[in-house]
Amino acid sequence: MADRETRPTTVWSRPERGARGPAPERSRTQITAAALALADAEGLAAVSMRALAQRLGTGPASLYRYVGSRDELLDLMADAVAGELDLSGATGGDWLDDLVGLALQSRDAHVRHPWLADLNDRRGEVLGPHAIDYLDHALGILVPAPGTAGQKLEAIGLLGGLAVLFARREAAATATGDPAARAAHLAAVAAARAAHLAAVAAEGRHPHLLAALTEAGAPPPADRDALFVRLLRRLIPAMLGQGEP
Repeated sequence: MADRETRPTTVWSRPERGARGPAPERSRTQITAAALALADAEGLAAVSMRALAQRLGTGPASLYRYVGSRDELLDLMADAVAGELDLSGATGGDWLDDLVGLALQSRDAHVRHPWLADLNDRRGEVLGPHAIDYLDHALGILVPAPGTAGQKLEAIGLLGGLAVLFARREAAATATGDPAARAAHLAAVAAARAAHLAAVAAEGRHPHLLAALTEAGAPPPADRDALFVRLLRRLIPAMLGQGEP
């Protein structure tokens, strides 16, 4: 009996609100949507029960009828983003294509909500209902793929990690200034770095680097989508014991 009483609970393990008290004025979904909008506009640090209550035109105490704490609110927010992914597509085609498509959706969701990566860094990924649906869908995609269940779970974890990494780079590239000017600046910086690396390699003190650069030739134009997809298509099959497709 004591174990049952002390067992940790989540916000989803309890009813949306208590049975007593006046009729509900809003829902967890509405509260979560308002919190998402606040975080997108002002950052995660701006999300507090008081600030959210002001945004909804109510008092903080009323929100605690639906959400027990700020941590629970953050859990709801993270899972709501997972719910933005479209899992309606049928599986059973090319599993790698389907998985790459899912990864692109995940990356785009992190670009839309740049605070999510920091939240997961601090609290760990939340396995709410939508996140569990995502995990099950990804495993369904991988049914025809080679590899053990453990390898497939690791591959899905790598997929998520790369999605976050590329989303952070995308956010940094578009954070300030005109997008076209920013893109031109980044291209110029990349070209300067490549030229510097080539010059250092040509000095002859780094023969392996010189050989690699000579074999690789000129780098392709910067295209984050293409690089993201290329890495996934190389790494995921390798993790599942299949090698590069």
